[in-house]
Amino acid sequence: MNSFLLRCILPLMILSSSIVGAQQTTRYNLAELLKDNKFTVPPHQKIVPLSIDTSQGVSVTGIVWLKGVNFSTGSIDVDIRGKDVLQQSFVGITFHGIDTVTHDEIYFRPFNFQSTDTLRRKHMLQYHSEPDYPWDRLRKEHPLVYESGVIAAPMPNDWFHAHIVVSTDDITVYVNHSATASLKVKKLNSRNDGLIGLWSSALSGDFANLVISKN
Repeated sequence: MNSFLLRCILPLMILSSSIVGAQQTTRYNLAELLKDNKFTVPPHQKIVPLSIDTSQGVSVTGIVWLKGVNFSTGSIDVDIRGKDVLQQSFVGITFHGIDTVTHDEIYFRPFNFQSTDTLRRKHMLQYHSEPDYPWDRLRKEHPLVYESGVIAAPMPNDWFHAHIVVSTDDITVYVNHSATASLKVKKLNSRNDGLIGLWSSALSGDFANLVISKN
């Protein structure tokens, strides 16, 4: 190959590699998605717009899925707000989902964020994989491996930011833009992709400013 062709082709090769290796990032206005019927809401689950602030967010009870969004590896950024009600506020992100029975979750227990109880402070953040690895089995068989405290834990009723990184083998969670991970664990199933959604159990949880970056 002569030098002229090499000079022409090399930049194209570099550009192609950059495009292939780059993440595809999408920002979601959750209130607009709800207005446009872009959520799948299974039976007995609920989602409503937040009308008391300007967060452009939604309030969720149960699991709601983003329509037409498949997630494999990459990162998930979202602002979350739970409630300071003991054993009644569990809020987070569900991914690699098949349905409301089979999915993975990263979720928080805001009622533990400022607890003075030493053990409860280690139970702020949880990863589990339904149905085979629910939180209670993981706590019994692998204590304090798949759940942890949160670095510089926020106030229980305040908004906080979660940055969740999902790779082929690992899941890492950062809170409120900390450079140090609050949790890093091995993925507990062989699913490589699936549905992604918002999740809250018992009381409703609030969500805003969702950003999904796919590898």
